[in-house]
Amino acid sequence: MSDLGRVLVRTLRTATRVPGTEAPYDTVHLAVRYPALPPRDDVERMSGRLAADGTGAPYPVVVLVSGVNCPADAYRWLAFRLVEAGFVVVGYDWVGQLFPGEYGLTPGVDIVAAGPDHYGERPTTPALGPVLEAVARLNESGQLAGLLDLDRVGVFGHSAGGTVLLQSARPEWFPQIRAVVAYGAHTMASQMIGYPPNTLLPAPIEAPTMIIAGTDDGVVAASAIRYGEEAGAAGHDPVERTWREAVPATTEAWLVHLQGAGHMLASYPEDPSTARGFLETPTDADHDRLREVLGDIVSTFMSAHLTGSTSAKSQLEQLAEQPQPEIAAVRRR
Repeated sequence: MSDLGRVLVRTLRTATRVPGTEAPYDTVHLAVRYPALPPRDDVERMSGRLAADGTGAPYPVVVLVSGVNCPADAYRWLAFRLVEAGFVVVGYDWVGQLFPGEYGLTPGVDIVAAGPDHYGERPTTPALGPVLEAVARLNESGQLAGLLDLDRVGVFGHSAGGTVLLQSARPEWFPQIRAVVAYGAHTMASQMIGYPPNTLLPAPIEAPTMIIAGTDDGVVAASAIRYGEEAGAAGHDPVERTWREAVPATTEAWLVHLQGAGHMLASYPEDPSTARGFLETPTDADHDRLREVLGDIVSTFMSAHLTGSTSAKSQLEQLAEQPQPEIAAVRRR
């Protein structure tokens, strides 16, 4: 149980299967966080099964899509921040295939759909559709029945989770997605799956999009070799290039750099035994403060575009015109 601010945040869990995948790697486990009422009787107090607070319903939904080998619970800090802001927040864990013969925690990456022969035919993540369908079922019965606005969905993705969202949030596939935020993500295509060097894939997004990156992202820098460049090569900035070239010119697009932040900022606490945080060089930046700023930016962007909040829209304007000291640069188009 958590009482952050004046919002009591509770979690319910469910699971769903991903069509076309084989057992035992065919199940996604969801954590759905919602604003709750305090225990009203001994049954609720002893079970911990608390009723949702319907005051702000119907609640827009935000789906958090993890990076490779980053557990959904590492984004709990952001989920709580978003619940406080008036959203129901969904994270998921899927132990599935990363590459042929290799398994781990995955946001769901369809290598064939991401490859040069089939890119653009279907989402590159097979997980997002089943996750949204599972959330829709929660809106039919149980604690959250009738409390979710399934026509107003925002998505946040970290690293590979952000990449598959940038590749998959096409309105023909997911018309309910109204806002996209990615941290440490881009759409440069790996030579490992058959692309020529320096290939940038288009991001078929119409919803307002914000791409956030740290100025000291060691993982993105070290990954340059995958795209036909040397690590640390001058001008190697696939995140900036994605914002500039891959996102359609007709889409509202923001690019925000956080001063001194690394690739793993969004995943906290970081588990040093997994993922690729070892590629980063520590900086003197206050990462707790940077996470506060990141949470504020994501929450503000979602509120502006999922609820139409005039206050949030005003804060976005202030972000562009008078960025905080922790923000190295803000660009929008």
